[in-house]
Amino acid sequence: MTNEIEIPELGALGLFRYSWRQLTSMRTALILLLMLGVASIPGSLIPQRDQNPMKVTQYFTNSPGAARWMDRFSLFDVYGSPWFSAIYILLFISLIGCVLPRSIEHFHAARALPPVTPKNLQRMEFYNTWDSNGSELDRAHSWLKSSHFRILKTDNSISAEKGFTRETGNLFFHLSLILILVGVGFGSLFGMRGEAIVNVGERFINVPTTYDSLTFGKLFSEKDLPPFVITVDKFVAKYNPVTNMPEDYTLWVTEVEKPGAPAVKKIIKVNHPLTFGSTNVYLQANGYSPIVTVRDKAGNVALQGPIPFLPQDGNLRSIGAIKVPDAKPQIGFVASFLPTQARDALRGGISVFPEALDPKLLFSVWRGDLALDKGIPQSVYRIDTSKMERIGLHSLKPGETFFYDGGSITFEGIVPWVNLQVVRDPGKTYALLGGIVAILGLLASLFTRRRRIWIRINDDGRVEVAGLAKNAAPGLEEEIKKLFRLLNGEK
Repeated sequence: MTNEIEIPELGALGLFRYSWRQLTSMRTALILLLMLGVASIPGSLIPQRDQNPMKVTQYFTNSPGAARWMDRFSLFDVYGSPWFSAIYILLFISLIGCVLPRSIEHFHAARALPPVTPKNLQRMEFYNTWDSNGSELDRAHSWLKSSHFRILKTDNSISAEKGFTRETGNLFFHLSLILILVGVGFGSLFGMRGEAIVNVGERFINVPTTYDSLTFGKLFSEKDLPPFVITVDKFVAKYNPVTNMPEDYTLWVTEVEKPGAPAVKKIIKVNHPLTFGSTNVYLQANGYSPIVTVRDKAGNVALQGPIPFLPQDGNLRSIGAIKVPDAKPQIGFVASFLPTQARDALRGGISVFPEALDPKLLFSVWRGDLALDKGIPQSVYRIDTSKMERIGLHSLKPGETFFYDGGSITFEGIVPWVNLQVVRDPGKTYALLGGIVAILGLLASLFTRRRRIWIRINDDGRVEVAGLAKNAAPGLEEEIKKLFRLLNGEK
């Protein structure tokens, strides 16, 4: 007859404790960290709605079925999706539940005295013994203290320990990961990021409609935008005449921090932003805006002003679209701007230097529906000419005019533009501090060796010395040899 062992059922409290132990284990934290890295990959490969809405719209236009399925899984908003947030929060909880108890335990262990000397020292590493002369404990105590060992001294033995910084560094490394997660989460909740192209001579008012792209954190709203105004007075870019590489960018602006505040002249350079509290304004990029005047058949002005063009290479060869919706019928110009124009046998018109030394505007003229009234977002730098008719092809230098069937275009000149990046990231200080602490903790963990040394004088007058290195870390044998030579009067 066999006795059956009855296993009690696991209640709700027991199930919770088991789940908590599994979640807060280091293995689970590493798995979640790996999952977070893998989950970030789609955000890098697939255009995100808050960063590039034009490409997302193009996805829905080209492959509407696949795009709808991708949208159901939040692949166009990876970092704000429920599944990414779940991994992030679980990793946060796992790290806290794993590291904090270890930190408390380590804190108490670091304040405690070393363990007493074992009875059988001969079982330890690098054991040695010799006849005592009576002064070994005092000399060993002085040497161990000068070597920063923690010491427990009794009547006939010394227990010394060193290397607690290793575990301290390991814990600080993991605690810093929590701090980095806090910084990233704080920034994503209360931060914002926006970009705007501003021509020299124009003003930038910090309201949502002024931005070309704008992203708010989950708990940030347009009411939280600081009410500053920036007027772009002057921009100078210096380039190396041999390599064409940029040497310096300088932007002169006039700032008004809030309504009623005095206007202040400031200079913005790369990595030297303009600051409004926790909001920074960076000089991100630059280019050119050709100034054009488009007239209809009757000579009336249908469009006039600078049109920003988008640089395509280091010499600022730029492309752009001049859209004239008020013309009857509508007119569009698919154009390229060359700051210092030249001709290449294969590529055609090129720019050979970034400065506007010999500017030229190349364009083709298209007539038809610009599709601006259909409610579908489109790029300001491109024109869909699939349903339009080309009626002209020409190039102009500043001051020249081209007449086409239905009107004319005059290239009046150029004005530089700058791309202002406005960033509010309240969590970056925490993330930076976490990164610094992580590096310091990792260095301490890698280069600190934890070991113990014991010395005992037995009743028979024999001295015993032995040690123990945690994780077989090197260096203990050399230290025991130094101690042996010291206690035996050798140099």
